[in-house]
Formats: sequence, C-alpha cells, structure tokens
Amino acid sequence: MNIYEDLKWRGLINQVSDEDKVREYLNTPGAVMYCGFDPTAESLHVGNLVPLLCLVRMKRAGHHPLYLMGGATGRIGDPSGKDKERDLSDPEVMETRLEKIKAQVRRFVERNTGDRPDIVNNYDWTKDMTAIELLRDVGKHFTVNWMLQKESVKGRIDRDDVGISYTEFSYMILQSYDFYHLYRTRKCRLQIGGGDQWGNITAGCEFIRRRTAIDGEQAEAFALTFPLLTTASGKKFGKSEKGAIYLNAEVTSPYAFYQYFYNTDDRDVIRFLKLFTFLGSDDVAAMEKEMEEAPHLRPAQKRLAEEVTRMIHGQHELDRVLAASEALFGTGDLRKVDPATLRAALESAPHRHYAPGDVPDIAQMLVDLGLVPSKGQARKDIKAGGVYLGGERVAENQELAETDFLGGDLLVLRKGKKNYGLVTRG
Repeated sequence: MNIYEDLKWRGLINQVSDEDKVREYLNTPGAVMYCGFDPTAESLHVGNLVPLLCLVRMKRAGHHPLYLMGGATGRIGDPSGKDKERDLSDPEVMETRLEKIKAQVRRFVERNTGDRPDIVNNYDWTKDMTAIELLRDVGKHFTVNWMLQKESVKGRIDRDDVGISYTEFSYMILQSYDFYHLYRTRKCRLQIGGGDQWGNITAGCEFIRRRTAIDGEQAEAFALTFPLLTTASGKKFGKSEKGAIYLNAEVTSPYAFYQYFYNTDDRDVIRFLKLFTFLGSDDVAAMEKEMEEAPHLRPAQKRLAEEVTRMIHGQHELDRVLAASEALFGTGDLRKVDPATLRAALESAPHRHYAPGDVPDIAQMLVDLGLVPSKGQARKDIKAGGVYLGGERVAENQELAETDFLGGDLLVLRKGKKNYGLVTRG
C-alpha cells in the first residue's frame, strides 16, 4: 500500500493541496517532507503524536522526513487556533525547551525506526536575516488582502477585544520562508501539520511558486494536514482531568500515560488504533472482532495502551506499568513492582507521610488514610481479614517490619478489594 493510501485508511488526511500529485510524489522512495514543532512547552504532548508518527511512517516507507524545531518561529508565536496573543518567552527558556524537545524527538525516532532523525532548526537560517531582507525578499510576495483571508488571521481580526499583533500576523511569512528554505537546500516539497496549519502551509506552497517563478523555475510544493482530534464524547483529545498528557515521563508518568489510552471509549478505540499505532488492517480487524466478542475484557484498549506506551517509553517502562497493574488489580506481587511506578499508579489514592520515628501502627494508619472511621473499626476489619499490607493479608495484632517498606520507604495498604492507601516515611 502506498504511504498516502495508508494515511487515508488510518483517517489521517484532512486536507491535501493536490491528492494525485501528493500520491505521485510519495510513490518514489526518498521523497522529503517536514513538520514543525515550536517549543511552547518543555515537552511535546499526545496531540503531537499524530505528526510525529506520520514522519516516522514516512521514514519506514523509505522517505526522508525532516523534524523542524521552531527556534525562530517559537520566538514569534503562532496565532493558529489561538483566541488571544501568546506571551513572548525568554530566549533562554525557549532554548532549554527546544533542547528537551529535540531529545524527545530523537529518542522517539530512534526507538521506532532504528535511525537518528534529521533535525533542523529554523533559527539557523533566520537569525542573520535583516528586517530589510525579510520585507524585500519574502514579504514582497504576500498581499495583506490574501493573508487576511487565512483562518488563523480572520479569527482574530474579527475580534476587537483581542485583535492580532503585527508580530503574530507575520508568523505565516516566517513559516513560508522555512518551507522555501527547505525546498532550496533539501529538495523538500511537502509540508504536513494539523488542520489548523492549513493556511500557513498553503501560504508556503504559494510563496515557493512565486519565488521560484522569478528564476524561471516555478516549482510546485504540496500541503497535507491531519484532522484535529476529538473523542466521541466531544472532548478535545489529549486532555485528562489533570490537564494535558505529555510525552515526558517526568511530567506524565508512564503509568498515567498507559491508563489514559487504556481508558479510551469503546467508540474511539478502533479509530485510535489506526491513528496511533503501526498495526495494519488485518491486525486492527482482528482487534475489532475480539472487542465485539469480549468487550468487558477491553482487548482493544489494552493493545492500544501497550503499543503507544512502548512506542513512547520503551518496553522496560511498559513492563513496569503492566507489573503494577497486575499487582494492584490482578494476582501480581506488589513487592516486585518498581516503587516509583507504584507511587504513580496510586497517585490518586489517599496518602500519608510520616517522619521515620513517628510511623504509627497499622490500625492508626488506616484511620489517618481515611480508609476507616476509627481504630476500633480498623481492628474489626483486620480481624475479619479485610486489610492487606503489600498485597498480603494483615494478621490480628501484626506489627510492622522493616521488610514491609517497599524500596525502603513505601507502604501500600488496602481495605477490601479496591480501597488503597499509600504511606511514605522519611
């Protein structure tokens, strides 16, 4: 299957400048394409997975994707999809973010292709450009009338309360120049991005056409965008109750990352298997059949969560997550679970911290955690065999032992089947 047809089957094509020509462009191995990532935060989020994965799909199909870091455009701010002006970030902060995102992209691409990514930074070719050069050599090819028709601009022009600064209005020109520069230096003729980038990308296509026409070449470049994702419930994809789901394990733990995808709605899971994994049509059809036969086992959600977690965090972290899940909700051994993963898994459970010399008995801990109303009730529950420490049933009058502390400072208490509490000391 041609990579274009694969993207189409996965539901990844929202808009394309010329379907026949893009398909033809992707028919020959070695085609060059790019997508830009501005360092607006210290980590990419799951919404960035669609373009990231598309570039990796291109690589696996024999093409040459470029990963553009927005060292220059990130200093300006993209108005696309924003209802107000971005705050300008400190250049040093931007550089720190950019390096972290580069490292994320590098790990992701190496893990999923076995090769190092071709990363470029638009600051490298814009930092020495003068204002006169930008206005004369680039701005001259854009009419304000035409720019005002772009959705990213129209949405703000029509709102007197926020408007749009000349800085953000000019973002389109910078992004167009990136496309032209990569065409000239890397023979790149395809730019991809989210649906909100259509205006910026097509502006680049038009700039390449006009600028190369001066040299008698009149080159043609192409645009391809992905749909903006929402869930079946109408919510924006990538948001949880605690905020965005990030690719950085220090911001969103691998356990929380896994659980986000495991909790995918039945109405979305087959679509997400196409969007976020490398599974082919036969595998997806098999998962759909398994889901129909045993929906209560959530086989499709489990496969989705495993595939994406492995893709982002690697097999080792996935194994830790699965071990924690099995220990907490199955028959696994809590003592064999990585303590950090266990903490992440029990993040929403009641938590109590004690100084090393102030750790009370088990009954008092149950009260402090809010798992029982009184020590009397705690003793009754322990006597009835309904309290567990580290996965083992607590005996009447049992005292804490040093070996009960997982990793030296962590206790996991459970009352009944599902009521967990986390105790730490130190």
